[in-house]
Amino acid sequence: MTIEQAGRGIGDDAGPPGGAPSGGGLLQAVFAGLGEGLYLTDRDGRISAVNPRAAELLGRPAETMLGADAHDLLHRAADGSVIPRAACGLWPVLERGLADRGGCPRFLCGNGHLLPVSWSVSPVRQDGRVRAAAVLFTDAADRLEFSRRLADQLAALERLTERLAVATEAGAMLARTPEVDEALHRLGRLVVPRLAEWAAVDLHTGSEDVRRVVVVPPGDYSGDPVWEGPLPPVTESSGAPLARVLRSGEALLLGPDDIAAPDDAPLAEAHRELVAAFGATSVIIVPLRTARRILGALTVARTDPARPFDAAELALVEDLGRRAGLAVDGVRLSDRQHEVAETMQRQLLRTPPQAGRLGLAARYRPAPEGSAAGGDWYDVLTLADGATALVVGDVVGHDLQAAARMAQLSNMLRSIAWDRVEPPSLIVDRLENAVLAVGDPALATLVLARVEGPEEGPWQLHWASAGHPPPLLVTEDGHARYLEAAQNVLVGVEWHDVGDRHDAIERLPARSTVLLYTNGLVHAPGTGMDAGLDRLRRRAAALARRSVEGFCDEVLEGAPSGGVDDIALLALRVPGPGEDA
Repeated sequence: MTIEQAGRGIGDDAGPPGGAPSGGGLLQAVFAGLGEGLYLTDRDGRISAVNPRAAELLGRPAETMLGADAHDLLHRAADGSVIPRAACGLWPVLERGLADRGGCPRFLCGNGHLLPVSWSVSPVRQDGRVRAAAVLFTDAADRLEFSRRLADQLAALERLTERLAVATEAGAMLARTPEVDEALHRLGRLVVPRLAEWAAVDLHTGSEDVRRVVVVPPGDYSGDPVWEGPLPPVTESSGAPLARVLRSGEALLLGPDDIAAPDDAPLAEAHRELVAAFGATSVIIVPLRTARRILGALTVARTDPARPFDAAELALVEDLGRRAGLAVDGVRLSDRQHEVAETMQRQLLRTPPQAGRLGLAARYRPAPEGSAAGGDWYDVLTLADGATALVVGDVVGHDLQAAARMAQLSNMLRSIAWDRVEPPSLIVDRLENAVLAVGDPALATLVLARVEGPEEGPWQLHWASAGHPPPLLVTEDGHARYLEAAQNVLVGVEWHDVGDRHDAIERLPARSTVLLYTNGLVHAPGTGMDAGLDRLRRRAAALARRSVEGFCDEVLEGAPSGGVDDIALLALRVPGPGEDA
């Protein structure tokens, strides 16, 4: 049936009033002018009519398609194979009158090309029975191309998101890991396998010396050689990629030819051994650097030839190298500051002098490795009137500046305390005046105590506290209590009235122990100060009859784990009648 035949018999051939086309003429106009392909089939699925757009899209003259089985002639899978008739959308329409639609199967064109199409098929009924089917279709190549572009964009977005996630996670991890080797090992485990099959980190340990500190092998590697350790020196003559990165700080993206390039320098040979053990078809080597110097190099490698690194991944690894370099430099700087501050503190923390029959012991424990040194100190001195002065203090802060201010404050307090005989509160006031006058005030807490009494006893403790944890008095029978009187504002607060500080006096029973200490002895992360004070009180009570040296050792041993503060403590033991403490 031709298009004309399909239109004939619908309505009256005479046109309606106003010159509008007749029913048959209207059908012919729609069929011929439709912008989408349309073909009709009979009840057996044979093509009975084809519109011009269908013939154009399929590259087949209409007359060559008439009478052909539509399924056998046109319907194909994406690979060009004939779709099983049971899976064809045309047959449910003809057999059960169920309309259907779909997208991106293929129609076979006259030149053998497979045309991706979007289609819909509807039943044509007459007298209540399905007599034919109408298949409407259009070229879906543009839609496929759009889908491909969208898929490519989504894949690129996923890759970008993953790279940003790696960079963000690496930055956070490096920032919270205080030890260099552990931070670099974590970096390697982050990179493998998310970005590379294996990774290595090498660090400068001298002007030419290099040490391999991290090797993260492929997940399926079963060998057990020791890859970490000293490497041959970096020489000016070596053109090997690792040497170039360590000398110049340039980042390199290497392909198979670059990886295989010969170089007889020992450092190049050491790097080739790693490549030979794990394999590599694409390698990135970037510097670990700061603005001032090159600290080392990060090497990452892939072994799949179909997945080489690209320029975006080079930029990502460069960023990881910069982050790692800054982290390594920061940890090293912190370690140097910690060592200087700790050395300064130890120089100032003198061995307590003999104080007649009184027993004295002191201990100092620096903050854990990786924490900044603080300004904790203790001091003991014999005053002009023969009384023994005890000091424990803590300058606010945890850095080299805090340690320097601690040294300044400690020396100023010794001079002021020796200058005249005064109650501890007035000495602390004069110390504060001096601190504020120097022009570089430091906030600090401290306890200053005078141990007063004749050589044979009895003795009393005369003290003032400037915002510091209270002294602990432990009697021989195991009773322990805090001396909470004489609590005053800390040193360095300008807004309080000088002279407002007050003292307290406590009689010291025979064989009792007074403990002065800094905050680190009682403060543990995640717990309140009251819990720490109660823990110290109970432990000290149990140690009441230990020697003053043993008392200090075991009190320090009971300090909370996980603390980040220095600890300074000073213990005074009062002797019994006729005894030496």
